[in-house]
Amino acid sequence: MRQQPEQQAPPVQRLRIRYAKRGRLRFTSHRDFSRAFERAVARARIPVAYSSGFNPHPRISYAGAAPTGAASEAEYVELALREVVDPVATKGALDEVMPDGLDLLDVVDTATSPKGALADLLTGSEWIIDLPTAPEEAAAAVAAFLAAEEVIVERMTKKGMREFDARSAVVRLASAPRGEGGSRLELLLKHGTPTVRPDDVVTGLERIGGLKVGPEHGGLPLLTRLTQGTFDEESGTIGDPLH
Repeated sequence: MRQQPEQQAPPVQRLRIRYAKRGRLRFTSHRDFSRAFERAVARARIPVAYSSGFNPHPRISYAGAAPTGAASEAEYVELALREVVDPVATKGALDEVMPDGLDLLDVVDTATSPKGALADLLTGSEWIIDLPTAPEEAAAAVAAFLAAEEVIVERMTKKGMREFDARSAVVRLASAPRGEGGSRLELLLKHGTPTVRPDDVVTGLERIGGLKVGPEHGGLPLLTRLTQGTFDEESGTIGDPLH
């Protein structure tokens, strides 16, 4: 008979981490980040807990990752530990071994965080989208988008090509001129299933508002997530999922 695998002890502490993707590291995929983070945890000698079974793996949970190519100031990961550690010291140790551009912003014990699974706390996000588009053209596309009852877009997902309404997820969308030329869109999204991404909104602006983006029109949109957390329907604001 095959020998039964060793059963791992349950975690004694969980840390929630907010990190940023900046500069050229915006082009890292979620898989790239997970590999870099697991290497950093090993190099910093963080006492991460492991799952039981024949193929134990570090107990690290990721939630709400931004799409590849998007910068972000609000990415989250949860780390289960086999020993109790100081969150501040852990942040410093990980920061020393993380690649430049993947920057740790906050590390907290889940005992002091809002209750609930991390993924369940990430129900909204705020973005800026920088476009090479002239301000008057961007404003006209935004007005057409907001006036529509629904804006159907398509995107390839793990389950194949899916069609969904991008308009229903948009809580706020506004356009303004950029100082260095072009336009900047400010976007607040409410997360649902499937989650509408800012690039889906850009697709909707192209389809219904005639927005022209791409290399042949001056460049691609630059996406940056500013915040991510619990969306409050009454106030229309995003709450901090760590504090």
